[in-house]
Amino acid sequence: MEPTLIQNIGTLLMLVLLQAVLGFDNLLYISLESKNAPAERRSYVRKVGIGMAIVLRIVLLFVLLQLIDLFQGSLFKIDLGNIFHGDFNGHSLIVLAGGAFIIYTAIKEIWHMIALPDESDDSKKGREKSVGQVIFMIVVMNLVFSFDSILSAIALTDVLWVMATAIIIGGILMIVLADKISDFLSKNRMYEVLGLFILFLVGIMLVTEGGHLAHLEIGGHPVEQMNKSTFYFILIILILTDIAQGRYQKNLIRKQEIERQKQNNA
Repeated sequence: MEPTLIQNIGTLLMLVLLQAVLGFDNLLYISLESKNAPAERRSYVRKVGIGMAIVLRIVLLFVLLQLIDLFQGSLFKIDLGNIFHGDFNGHSLIVLAGGAFIIYTAIKEIWHMIALPDESDDSKKGREKSVGQVIFMIVVMNLVFSFDSILSAIALTDVLWVMATAIIIGGILMIVLADKISDFLSKNRMYEVLGLFILFLVGIMLVTEGGHLAHLEIGGHPVEQMNKSTFYFILIILILTDIAQGRYQKNLIRKQEIERQKQNNA
């Protein structure tokens, strides 16, 4: 039985909400990656990167609808007894590679913050990527993040226009929110470290998801997927810890200033 227009609209709203929930980690990556572009081109990079990713997401949707068995079917197995075992498919390989790259990116940026606290303008320019490189990375990682949302959409409905419309609306929301998140991080530099650790956590989540999809077992223990509930719980804890730490540091600075004033008055 064909779904009614009201049912399709209801499904569309659910998919847009799903895109928003699943897209937070993607937005964070886009905001941090766009910082590698020249400052005057960052907004342009985000808009073009997400715009191209929307088109490719729709293409990916068509591909998955036609070739879903290829992505989900087994490609190869590795069996080293109790040491290591895995049954890899296309989906698991893409998610594992994306997660590993995000972990590498987060660790690299954190290391730069720790090792080079007083970077000169010349050293920062040396680390800048070209506009094309940044757009390419945004598009590629956007596709990695899009697998879950597209597969969830396919599970909810088989109406193509509903799925395509949800992808377009989700992309437009991402364009708007990416600029806002980037502006917030640029005005509140102290939250950059928090953002990088959240990005590191996103990489861990993707790696565990890929390991779960590949039925990985290491030392006889299966790799369990970190679910979204756990991710958001840890995210809330990280944010609350950062807020508490920031206020504690402000109190310490205020106490030190009061003590200095007392000493000067004495």
